[in-house]
Amino acid sequence: VGLDVDPSTAITGTLVNNEPIKSQTIKEGDVNTGGLSAYPLGYIVDPVFGKTESSVAMTIIPNPLSHDFGTSPVLDSAILVLNLGAGFYGDTANTKYSIDVYQLTNKISKFKSSDIQAHNSTLLGNFNSKIFPKTPIKIFDIIAGKTDTLKTVPAQIRIKLDKDFIQTNLLNLAPAATATTAKFIDYFKGLYAQINKTSTTGTGGIAFLDLSSSTSSYLQMVYKKTSATNGIDTVTVSFPVTSSASAANIKHDYTGTEIATQLLPANANTQYNVTYLQALAGVKTKISFPTLANFTTTYGKAVINKAELVVDLSSGSFANPFVPAPRLSLYRSDIAEQPVNVPDHNQGTNGDPRQLTDADFGGYFDSTKNRYVFVVTAYVQDLIDKKLTDFGTFLAPTSLTEFPLTPSATSAVRSVIGSAGNATNKLKLNIYYTKIN
Repeated sequence: VGLDVDPSTAITGTLVNNEPIKSQTIKEGDVNTGGLSAYPLGYIVDPVFGKTESSVAMTIIPNPLSHDFGTSPVLDSAILVLNLGAGFYGDTANTKYSIDVYQLTNKISKFKSSDIQAHNSTLLGNFNSKIFPKTPIKIFDIIAGKTDTLKTVPAQIRIKLDKDFIQTNLLNLAPAATATTAKFIDYFKGLYAQINKTSTTGTGGIAFLDLSSSTSSYLQMVYKKTSATNGIDTVTVSFPVTSSASAANIKHDYTGTEIATQLLPANANTQYNVTYLQALAGVKTKISFPTLANFTTTYGKAVINKAELVVDLSSGSFANPFVPAPRLSLYRSDIAEQPVNVPDHNQGTNGDPRQLTDADFGGYFDSTKNRYVFVVTAYVQDLIDKKLTDFGTFLAPTSLTEFPLTPSATSAVRSVIGSAGNATNKLKLNIYYTKIN
């Protein structure tokens, strides 16, 4: 039944807030992990979402091409430098992370998040420490013929690699082996970084590696070579990790969780009190509005002044380090079951004329009320007028700076949200309308 609204309020019209909403937790599909803006690496044990693990296969390229290691080069050190980007999710206070590095068996040719990247069994290096994703570190800058200098760099994971392996497989190479990027990749294949779950302690977390440029993440080699003028020179060269030919392998284990129960085919039509949202190609929530097509029959022909989808977090489902997603994406499915923007967020010059800015459309976490609110006025109007058919609408977690219509591989955030039947944390649609002739 419509409820009259105080005429002094900014939104005029009659409020309807009892339209039923069906909601269902569903598994995300695979995501293409080639060319990501950030690569997930880590392992986290979540009391609600179970276990999540992500490994990274990295293609190393020579820089410069045809690099000459000189006469009788002898390696001093080889360090895999992995620059940490934004978006770390998990524990930085107590967890000690153990990261193993191996050589890939084959060059990377598959990029789906479920693709297994085969690697050799010989351990090349290990990192064993806490991760401080926002803390700059000091390192020595080695310059040929000059004194080493101390400099400050952004947060990094630095992994020492086996000297004999690098000496044999890289320093002893003839310049012809690095003449082209393709030739070098065929030869060296790449490196693989994964969490050692046995020696990692604590809750864990997911770090995001910045592979965006030749100076962000790289294999740094410091070596000595014979010089005709200076005798012995100490030289450093860095072979970059390239984002365009790297890949992530992401695994979720929901064993023993409520999520596993909700994902069972037999429970597809069951309405639960909560549903789940998890990035890293985890789970999302499908919602539908089964009676909106009958709105005109019930209330008469109407103009929708404003419609809001209110998404409440489930009480007690979040506590540090398992903080809620800072933002949710909201999109719909078209007749071909492809994800498309709802009219209110169909932006751009060829978008919907009723489009809203990101700020006006909403979906950002309100930490005061523990909820997310979307303005969906145009979408609801089109559903009521039957200009659009409700093939399903989806909620998924994302970072503050992205709004993907496909599963996110660059964020590890999660949220537990109430359903329409939840007495305390309700999923609801507020519709303010004016009846017309």
